[in-house]
Amino acid sequence: MTILDLALAFVQVGGLIILGFGAVKIIYVPLALYFNRVHRPRPVKHKYSVLSTQPMVSVIVPGYNEAVVITNCVESILSSRYSRLEVILVDDGSTDSTAEIMAALAEEYHRVRFISRANAGKGAALNTGIKAAQGEILMFVDADGIFAPDTMLHMLAGFDHPKVGAVCGDDRPVNLNRVQTMMLAVLSHVGTGLVRRALSLMHCLPIVSGNIGAFRADLVRSVGGFHEDTLGEDLELTWRVYKAGYRVNFQPKALVYAESPSTMGGLWRQRVRWSRGLLQTLRLHFGMLGKTTYGTFGLFLVFNAFTMVLIPILQLLILGILPFLYAAGRGPIPWEVLAILGWLGLFVSFVLIVFSIGLNGSWRDLRFLWTVPLWPFYSVFVGLALASAIVKELRGSPARWNKLQRTGVVSVTALDSESLRESLA
Repeated sequence: MTILDLALAFVQVGGLIILGFGAVKIIYVPLALYFNRVHRPRPVKHKYSVLSTQPMVSVIVPGYNEAVVITNCVESILSSRYSRLEVILVDDGSTDSTAEIMAALAEEYHRVRFISRANAGKGAALNTGIKAAQGEILMFVDADGIFAPDTMLHMLAGFDHPKVGAVCGDDRPVNLNRVQTMMLAVLSHVGTGLVRRALSLMHCLPIVSGNIGAFRADLVRSVGGFHEDTLGEDLELTWRVYKAGYRVNFQPKALVYAESPSTMGGLWRQRVRWSRGLLQTLRLHFGMLGKTTYGTFGLFLVFNAFTMVLIPILQLLILGILPFLYAAGRGPIPWEVLAILGWLGLFVSFVLIVFSIGLNGSWRDLRFLWTVPLWPFYSVFVGLALASAIVKELRGSPARWNKLQRTGVVSVTALDSESLRESLA
């Protein structure tokens, strides 16, 4: 058997594996629909709910060089329709005016507290906030996050069972002024609107977003808070919630608007950081994979590891081999069939986007449908970021916060600084 024969066999088998895992994901569509049916608004007598007890909520906002965005974030939280809360601002040794702005906000609003500490990373800043928190529910929000007025009410309503240890909301881009952020806005509807609904229904939601997550305070403290030496601190904590015997709910109506990377460099650093966080969490909790002790979540982790780590690398390898096969006249499928598959893939992507946007009721975002042809390039981009993350992990490169450079752009009119000020008046 020649090298070309081996390469062709690899591409054919690898293509079938990718196709198989992609086909399995189709189940997300009916599950997401059923999620909406199960969670449709209706009066339920004697239903368990944390919201009915009106718990004290501690909203912890860590920050490093967040001067451009921190005021909007705090004022949006204080504008919430749920008032039994405190906001804890933790400055992680910023080199700009973040600390001064945080201190001024604490001086102006009695429900805001300010803590300053030496720079030690996001996990350390979050743990500092946890130690100071007095609430029964802890909410963790990035400094660029802007709450909708009823976000907190929906988050608390998500604790609808004693074994729900955490609730994840829906984070959407607020800076829709670049082609890249418009594309990410569309992608977010599929990744959050569709996938999170399906996984929540199966009790398999693998991450509580660090930008819109709520946890039972006693649970967070019992499992030891955040790991300070990992990049995916939100992902890693979520897995420990499952390990402790709890589950995670998704609340699609609990909205927070935050900045998406507006430059290629920013997007690259974010995706590499996320990939490294996943790899680190897999290494720390490898024993959870496939274990029925953790219910469907343990089984799902095997599927998740394949789709998030192995499949993207397999795609890169196949894309690297294909040009040589076609140049040698050994292409696995004719060009005509390849073109048909490409158009079919584009059509399926359009259908999924429209379906996901419909689930979220965000019809206005259909105006960004023209960015869909960029998806294949983005997929390759994410695969390369994963490959870079694997190399960095193998080399033991330092784990840095490496946060995005904020722009302060707010494309949602109701969430701009003037509107938030008026709601607090």
